[in-house]
Amino acid sequence: MSEDVIKIKSFSFAIRIVNLYKTLNTRSEYVMSKQILRSGTSVGANIREAKNAESKADFIHKMGISQKEADETLYWLELLQATSYISNEEFLSLNNDGVEVLKLIKSIIITSKNNIKKT
Repeated sequence: MSEDVIKIKSFSFAIRIVNLYKTLNTRSEYVMSKQILRSGTSVGANIREAKNAESKADFIHKMGISQKEADETLYWLELLQATSYISNEEFLSLNNDGVEVLKLIKSIIITSKNNIKKT
């Protein structure tokens, strides 16, 4: 899978998270919205950092941070849905995108680790 695909998908996901943040603020939810904004936009930022890694190990490390942020974002989505701040439809749509991004990141990390073993 191309790293450009993950760059595009993580950016699109971040845009959706920013829009969710705006919506949550109109629903008077401020604490969880800030958490999901931070983690949801951090995913793509760390992917961008990984592109400029100083080594293969640094690349894997940055992608690992991105993986953790993506998983944290999924947690906040689950919590927002469980507390009725977002609807089931909103949750399913955002969660599906988040899971897709997370799977891509995991695949990139596995491939990168395997490539290091081969050298």
